[in-house]
Amino acid sequence: MSFNKNQAAFFQTLKLSLPSYNSLVDEIAEILEISIDSAYRRIRGEKLLDFAELEILCNRFNISVDTFFNLHSNGILFQGNQNDYQENSFMNWMEDVYAQLNLVNSFSKKHIYWLVKDMPPFHHYYHEELAAFKFFFWRKSILFTESLKDTKYSIKDNLYDQFAEITQKILKAYHKIPTTEIWNIEGINITLRQIELYHEMGIMTSTEDTIFLYNCMLEVIDNLEKMAEKGKKILPSHPEIEGAEYNFFVNEFIIGDNTFFATMDEKKVTYLNHSVIYFHGTSDPSFNDAMFRNLDNLIKKSTQISIVGEKDRKQFFNKLRKKVVERINALPIEEE
Repeated sequence: MSFNKNQAAFFQTLKLSLPSYNSLVDEIAEILEISIDSAYRRIRGEKLLDFAELEILCNRFNISVDTFFNLHSNGILFQGNQNDYQENSFMNWMEDVYAQLNLVNSFSKKHIYWLVKDMPPFHHYYHEELAAFKFFFWRKSILFTESLKDTKYSIKDNLYDQFAEITQKILKAYHKIPTTEIWNIEGINITLRQIELYHEMGIMTSTEDTIFLYNCMLEVIDNLEKMAEKGKKILPSHPEIEGAEYNFFVNEFIIGDNTFFATMDEKKVTYLNHSVIYFHGTSDPSFNDAMFRNLDNLIKKSTQISIVGEKDRKQFFNKLRKKVVERINALPIEEE
């Protein structure tokens, strides 16, 4: 009897991974190619799953078989993609990001949390030239795309165009999801250092391009401040379209690690960052409960500067602007 109860609990876990508008029994019937009545009997624990069915369901829902047998261990199952060093690796990564955001959006009650180390990628996407630079940097120096091996960066190259459609889809999906970001003053350093590094290495074709990208960063900071002040996401290209709730916290004690955490109805997922741009995710309940408690504690020990805290908000964003301006002023003046 306990085995049947475990099976019923297993199906309850599967149900939590489905959007609220999807029927579990319909999903099970379709996946296992059985009747609705047979699906109900398995969900209630009246008919035991065989190993073939268990394998199909675990693969379909990305869930560990440990859950079915109610095994408890220190092992935590993560799923995710890695760089396959193919020419289309970056496009595949972008499409995966879009799929994950769509999954979050499919739930009626959702929220994402970002423990910032490097400014979340979505903010770079507000400016085509800055997005193009980040795409170029990631592809050339992180994914080691062979076609970019000896290529320099120029704003005039229109490198953004091939990713324009998927980038806009990502931005629109992100725009709909209530978000909490936990920042530190170091949150823009990585992007600034990438621009600076490429300039020093001669990978930038001109100082004008370097200055242009720094000015893009200033505009990103301006938009971040506007979103924090309003407590809503703002698309600079369509400011009239009000976005989802946006919460901005500053924690001076820790530098984040780009952990990305999502709540979807009763479901929680933690995405841990690795290899600079990739994430592996887990639905492990105990791990996610612990992660959520940790995030909650960090938020309680952080300063909220969204909606409230005008003085602290202005001081924080002015410090970010100072970092950018100092780099602009440090650039040598090119002789004509």
